[in-house]
Amino acid sequence: MNQEPNLGEGKIGTLMVKLALPAIVAQLVNLLYNMVDRIYIGHVPEVGSLALTGLGLCFPILMIVTAFSSLIGFGGAPRIAIFMGKGQNDKAEEIVGNCTSAIVISALLITIIMEILAVPMLNLFGASESTLPYALSYLRVYLVGSVCVLVAVGMNPFITTQGFSKTGMKTVLIGAALNIILDPIFIFGFQMGVQGAALATILSQSVSAVWVIRFLVGKKTKIKIKKEHLKIKASVIFPVLALGVSPFVMMLTESALNIAFNASLSRYGGDIAVGAMTILASVMQFLFIPVQGLTQGTQPIISFNYGSGQIERVRKAYRRLIVCSLTYTLVFWGIIELFPETFVRIFNNNSPELIATTTWALRVYMGAAGIFGIQMAVQQIFMALGQAKISLFIACLRKIILLIPLIYILPLLLEDKVFAIFLAEPVADLLSVVIASLLFVTNIGKILGKKKS
Repeated sequence: MNQEPNLGEGKIGTLMVKLALPAIVAQLVNLLYNMVDRIYIGHVPEVGSLALTGLGLCFPILMIVTAFSSLIGFGGAPRIAIFMGKGQNDKAEEIVGNCTSAIVISALLITIIMEILAVPMLNLFGASESTLPYALSYLRVYLVGSVCVLVAVGMNPFITTQGFSKTGMKTVLIGAALNIILDPIFIFGFQMGVQGAALATILSQSVSAVWVIRFLVGKKTKIKIKKEHLKIKASVIFPVLALGVSPFVMMLTESALNIAFNASLSRYGGDIAVGAMTILASVMQFLFIPVQGLTQGTQPIISFNYGSGQIERVRKAYRRLIVCSLTYTLVFWGIIELFPETFVRIFNNNSPELIATTTWALRVYMGAAGIFGIQMAVQQIFMALGQAKISLFIACLRKIILLIPLIYILPLLLEDKVFAIFLAEPVADLLSVVIASLLFVTNIGKILGKKKS
C-alpha cells in the first residue's frame, strides 16, 4: 500500500489516479474536518448564529497560522521531488530536516504573538460586543495547540510528494475521524460550546502530528528526518522559502480578504451579513479543496519529470490537470447556482433571516467560480516547475490586486452596498483567470524549452 510509484515511468493518467485520488480524498476529509466545527456550532440552540459568526471572525487568524505551514511544507515538497528526480536523495533529506526545525520554531513564535494580539485583531476583523466572546473563547484554546496544527499540516506534503499519497491521506483521515467524534462530546455533552470545538480540533491535530513524524523517521519512508539535518542552514532553507512564498502569500491574502469582507459587511450589513460571509467562505472551500487535492497529487509527477528532463511527460501531466480542474469547478458551480439554499442549511437551519440573506448572496458570490479551476491549476503548475515569481504573482493577483480593492470600490458605485461587496468576488475571479491563462500561454513554452536545451 505504501510502495512508492515510479514517477518517471508508466501512464500519466494512471499515476494521477494513484497520487491525486488519495490526495483529493484527504482534502475532502480535511474539508469535513474544518466544516464540522462550523456545522455543530451553527446548530447550537438560541445562540447558533452568533456563535457561528464569532467562529468566522477567527478564520483570518487561523489562516495566518496555517500560512506558515504552507510556506515551509509546500515550499519544500516540490524541491525534494526535483532532487529525487535527479537522484540526489541526500540533498532531499537535508531539506526535510531543515523544514522540520523551521516549522516548530515558527509555530512557537506564532503562538506567543497571536495570544498577545488576539483581542485587538478580532476587533479589527469586525467583531461586535455580541460576537467577540465566542471568537475569543475559540481562539484562546486553538492557539495552545497550534504547534501540532503546523506540524501535521506542514510536514504531510513531505510524505505525499514521495509518492506515499495513501499515507498522506491517512494523516488527514485520522485527525478528521477524531474531530468528528470529539466535537459533539465536547460541544454538547460537556456543554463547552465553541471552546469544546477548539479543544476537539487541537487534540485531533496532535494525533495527526504524531502520525506524520513517526512515518518520516520510520523504515517505510525513502526520505527521512535525520538528526544531523535539523540544524537550519541558510543555503537550504532560503530556496524553500522562496518557492513556498506563493502558497504562503495565498494564505495570508486569504486572511486579509476575510478581514476586508468582514469589516465591510459589518459596516453595511451587521452581524447577519458577517454570518452570511462565514457560510459563503465555507461553501467556497467545497470548490477549492478538491482541486487543491488534485493539484497536490499531480505536483510530484510534474516536479519529478521536470527534474529528470522528461518534458513530454510534464506536458501530458499539466494538460490533464487543467482539464480535470476546470471540469470539477464547472460542475460544482452549476450545482451551487441551482440549489444554493441546500448548502446554506447545512450550516444553519434556525435563523430565517440568515438563511434568506445567504441564499441570494451565494449565487452572486459564486458567479464566476465555474472557471476558477484554470487559475488553481496554472498556479500549481508554475510551483511544481520551481517558478516561484510567476506563481507568487498569480497568488497575489486575484486577492490583493483585484478582490480587496473591489470590496471597497464597488460599494461606492452601487446603491446596494452588501450586494456590491459580494459582487466583488465574481468580478475578481473572472479577471484573474483571464490574466493567469495569458501568463501560462506566454511562459510555459519558454520554461520547458530552457530545461530541454
